[in-house]
Amino acid sequence: MIQLEIACFNPESAILAAQAGADRIELCDGIEVGGTTPDLETTQKVLTQVPIPVYVMVRPRGGDFVYTDAEFQAMKGSITDFKKLQVHGLVFGILKEDETLDEERNRLLVALAHPIPCTFHRAFDRVSNWETALEQIIDCGFTTILTSGTKANVVEGIHELQAMQQKAANRIAIMPGGGLRSSNVRQIVNTTGVHFVHSSAITDGGTIANPEEVIALKKESNA
Repeated sequence: MIQLEIACFNPESAILAAQAGADRIELCDGIEVGGTTPDLETTQKVLTQVPIPVYVMVRPRGGDFVYTDAEFQAMKGSITDFKKLQVHGLVFGILKEDETLDEERNRLLVALAHPIPCTFHRAFDRVSNWETALEQIIDCGFTTILTSGTKANVVEGIHELQAMQQKAANRIAIMPGGGLRSSNVRQIVNTTGVHFVHSSAITDGGTIANPEEVIALKKESNA
């Protein structure tokens, strides 16, 4: 059974996605910049209203994934706060200015989050060498990589996703996301062999997941 994670930017979207059959929620703020850290009140609300696992984004701002010391401290504070709320997972990623992985900082955040599982988000698609970064991310202790195959979307990156899945060799979950829709998810799953997929399921340009798209994503990914 292919598992479906839905990126949600408000409680309403999370509730609708769960009701429509999503297996997991990625909770974010800042839809206009592709996701930032949600506030504690919103996170608590979603945790009490949604009966499926909730992974929470830890990203202090939009833009690149190279962070100042102050931003890194803010990320540490967010992880500590979310642990107290007993979130089910955390989503983050830090790079260096040369587009390589910041192993030291990522490792520190994964250790701080323990035993909560951590997803390395689409900062992965900015790295200069994905094969090297993949091994480093595994070594840091992440359990999942969210990626479009380093391309603009999952369709363009389908062959890279296939290669990533093979190289990962069940050591970490490769989760395609970025332009993933019910119209292409079957092709992505069948070609790559992944077991988890990610989509916002937003079809109208707004901020709310479309329940019909969630249902179609789930059906098509397991067809």
